[in-house]
Amino acid sequence: QDNRISIWSVGDLGNVGLSGEYQGEPQLLCDIRHNGDVMDMQFLDQERIVVASSTGTVTIFRHHQNNQTLSANQRWEKAHYHVDQDTSCGGAACTGVISSNPEIVTVGEDGRINLFRADQKDAVRTIDNADSSTLHAVTFLRTTEILTVNSIGQLKIWDLRQQRNEPSQIFSLTGDRVPLHCVDRHPNQQHIVATGGQDGMLSIWDIRQGTMPVSLLNAHEAEMWEVHFHPSNPDHLFTCSEDGSLWHWDTSTDISEKPSFLHQGGRSTTYFSHNTINQSVVSAWLSNDPTKDRMEITNLIPNQTLSVNSLDILGPCLVYGTDAEAIYVNRQLFA
Repeated sequence: QDNRISIWSVGDLGNVGLSGEYQGEPQLLCDIRHNGDVMDMQFLDQERIVVASSTGTVTIFRHHQNNQTLSANQRWEKAHYHVDQDTSCGGAACTGVISSNPEIVTVGEDGRINLFRADQKDAVRTIDNADSSTLHAVTFLRTTEILTVNSIGQLKIWDLRQQRNEPSQIFSLTGDRVPLHCVDRHPNQQHIVATGGQDGMLSIWDIRQGTMPVSLLNAHEAEMWEVHFHPSNPDHLFTCSEDGSLWHWDTSTDISEKPSFLHQGGRSTTYFSHNTINQSVVSAWLSNDPTKDRMEITNLIPNQTLSVNSLDILGPCLVYGTDAEAIYVNRQLFA
């Protein structure tokens, strides 16, 4: 019921142990109360953080670095709601938020999409009945286009320049309409998109062709909560799941040049047979079964128990949070 947004400092690289785990104690710099569950959050810029709440409210918090405090900078009350914005219980969870300063896009359980600007009190644009089911996640495809995933297995593209309240394209998983929980697009090849859902499968889509995934990869044994391409090295993809695992998918070409961290003890690494044809990086994700050509999958959490709810990654640094009420930082992904 009573939650907090916290800013932590995880110190400098000098304190890394042999296994890549950070040695020193992370320092809590500051925190602030937050109403409702924190469903999603993202930095808008160096000092502002956009936070999505289960109450339907979207808040921008500012981190004042001079005196290490947090304050609410801007708030859109009940940006998401079921009946109407005025009823006390009318809020619907805001499930996802993505920002490209100053634009902020939010999606929610109410099937609504909002476009906000950080300096404006009212929404720039709202698509009220964007979806008849819950929207679980959103990401930018380009500056004017977004991708959403919903609870009936659909991936939709929306062009925010168009005034129509219809998606410009709809893609869907065949068959069971398995809810999709997360989406990310390849940082350089914008037509390549990865999604994950309730059945733990990883789906790779090519939005230039067809309406179905190019490949479906067996991954986790329970819901996949998050999928991320490495922002600067997108041969690498990371997924985490309710089953307590966090997988590193590696499609980079030469297995003999693999960094040694993949061979440390206590990590289960799966090698797949490799074709001799040296395909380009792009087609590694788009071949019908990437695992046939070359794909190495490593579970980065050997003794998995509780759900891994979220992950983020930058450079050699991976951070993830679990139901053990712990945040883990691994600073030597490619050591």
